[in-house]
Amino acid sequence: MLNNNQSKIFLATLLLLTASFVAINPSLDKIFTTNNAVYAEKDNSEMSNSETNLLDERIVNANRDFAFKLFSAVRMEDEDENIFISAPSVSIALNLLNNGANAETREEIRRVLELENIILPEINRQYKTLQDLLQNNQESTLSINNSLWIREGFPIKPNFLSQNREYYQSEVSALDFDSPDAVDIINKWVSDATEEKITTIVDSISPEDVLFLINAIYFKGEWQQAFNPELTQEMNFTQSNGEVIQHPLMSREGSFAYLENDDVEMIRLPYGESEKLAMYVVLPQEDSSLDGVMENLNGEIWQEWTANLRRQDGTIRLPRFSIEYDISLNNVLQKLGINKAFTNQADFSNLTDEPILIDQVKHKTFIDVNEEGTEAAAVTSIGIRVTSLPLDNFEMVVNRPFFYAIQDEETGTILFMGNVNSL
Repeated sequence: MLNNNQSKIFLATLLLLTASFVAINPSLDKIFTTNNAVYAEKDNSEMSNSETNLLDERIVNANRDFAFKLFSAVRMEDEDENIFISAPSVSIALNLLNNGANAETREEIRRVLELENIILPEINRQYKTLQDLLQNNQESTLSINNSLWIREGFPIKPNFLSQNREYYQSEVSALDFDSPDAVDIINKWVSDATEEKITTIVDSISPEDVLFLINAIYFKGEWQQAFNPELTQEMNFTQSNGEVIQHPLMSREGSFAYLENDDVEMIRLPYGESEKLAMYVVLPQEDSSLDGVMENLNGEIWQEWTANLRRQDGTIRLPRFSIEYDISLNNVLQKLGINKAFTNQADFSNLTDEPILIDQVKHKTFIDVNEEGTEAAAVTSIGIRVTSLPLDNFEMVVNRPFFYAIQDEETGTILFMGNVNSL
């Protein structure tokens, strides 16, 4: 139970991630006002070439390990669902929050994010570099937006705001939470940030809510080679419960980065001519199961699989699908080890001198995969070895539950991952 003087923080991630904490810093530069809020203007200055080369491999590895750890924990919560998450969206929101945390509250968040061996100032610098690199793509649309929505009059420490503005380009708004328009104002920001793919993240605002911290990630990319819609056919798809349905499967022949072993088939489907982004589809062998594969899948195995992809001629048949997913991550994050932040023992003394705690961490996502490409809202440099040995043509028919991930090949960041149990 909350004490009467305990204020609440709301974290939300949208593939799109949102979190709530509230504060305003009158000393920020580039401040301007609207009818209902004060904003810290987003800095769109370009990153220098030297900065692009400073991404620490520890950050890449930490993000990969956290992604699979988070996905595994979410699967335990929603075992039979079609899951779709963005670990970077969650990690960015938690790092925004961690700039206000202190003592064991801060250390728990760092441990869960696999960042315990990196000091917070370096984490901030590295995440700024990472976000700039991810958004530096001329062929596909990938946008990352962060915002802090603060209850008017609630005291926030200037350093918390300045760090999140400098390193995460956060938009800072002071808002009258008692106004009937407050929910719509926040949700409009969410809708704009995700090109209207996710239109709501906040349902209501209680008197104890003092801050909403929101991260939104939006992606839209066209396949390097589109699927021909005339080749899409209704085919059998076996659901996780054994039911067989008819569902449209897209089809394309060509030369692909492909892997087959005793457990899975795996294929890489790039976006754009630069192949900076790619979808990886993992199909368990017929005598295996998605659950069996996912129980063992982690960052190390993922790297092994992607490193052993070989260029091979063949045919891919992939379902056309669209998924909307949402989950409260409170239980998931607590099981992973973030505990104090959700209790009266939470220490956010670098954010405010007032007692506050996390009330809710909400994650909401959307993905649409079709013949032209992929659109996702949630908000790596893995080399593909080309073999000179002749290989038989393969046919990969994704007609049963499967796992997929969208990866940035320059940084090795897995932006989105999901599984399809049923269509």
